[in-house]
Amino acid sequence: MAAPAVEGVAVTALRSVLLRARQAAERSGRDPGRVKVVAVSKTKPVSLIRQVYDAGHRRFGENYVQEIVNKAPQLPEDVEWHFVGHLQSNKVKSLLAGVPNLAMVEGVDNEKIANHLDRAVSSLGRNPLKVLVQVNTSGEASKSGIDPSGCLQLAKHVQLHCPNLVFSGLMTIGMPDYTSTPKNFKTLSDCRTEVCKALALQEEQYELSMGMSGDFEQAIEMGSTSVRVGSTIFGPRDYSKKK
Repeated sequence: MAAPAVEGVAVTALRSVLLRARQAAERSGRDPGRVKVVAVSKTKPVSLIRQVYDAGHRRFGENYVQEIVNKAPQLPEDVEWHFVGHLQSNKVKSLLAGVPNLAMVEGVDNEKIANHLDRAVSSLGRNPLKVLVQVNTSGEASKSGIDPSGCLQLAKHVQLHCPNLVFSGLMTIGMPDYTSTPKNFKTLSDCRTEVCKALALQEEQYELSMGMSGDFEQAIEMGSTSVRVGSTIFGPRDYSKKK
């Protein structure tokens, strides 16, 4: 009897997050329709994800290759899966082959992984894959992501030398407590400005994926186009169940 109650809580929480995201966009004079919410479902069972799906949500994020490969076939094909965070090159093919409806990789942090993704997309005959360049805006050695000073070069590499990838913008993962500061958000925004100016791209057409459960409203107010919200929707993580 407990499971339906938990699932009902997740749907209620999703609606609250979507409302808060819309209000944050409106407060900053932005079109709420331009802000996406990715529900990060790592360590959560397929049954719980399905309840959120049935409530109308379609964007879900996972951080572990084996987990997303296991879950994707058990859910409808119109789910837009996002792989979030650092991706190991030896897991690229299993990710792309195992998740045909993978919509985006949020976490290209070096040229090597970009090249691996590019070749895998080609060899599998997939449509070009959207990717975000991951920037380490906090300067922590423990965090994946390229230093802001190298962001332009990596974005240029993806844009000009990876024909099977679609450079779609930038992302960052926050501070150790999974919150960020205005400085982190401004750093990512400045990186996007630099990249788009150098590559003659329309800045507003490229993503700023920043903001998580603890700070997504502030991130939206500072220009985020996509926020990744997990525990606020699904509840605390149970890492003993990680696949």
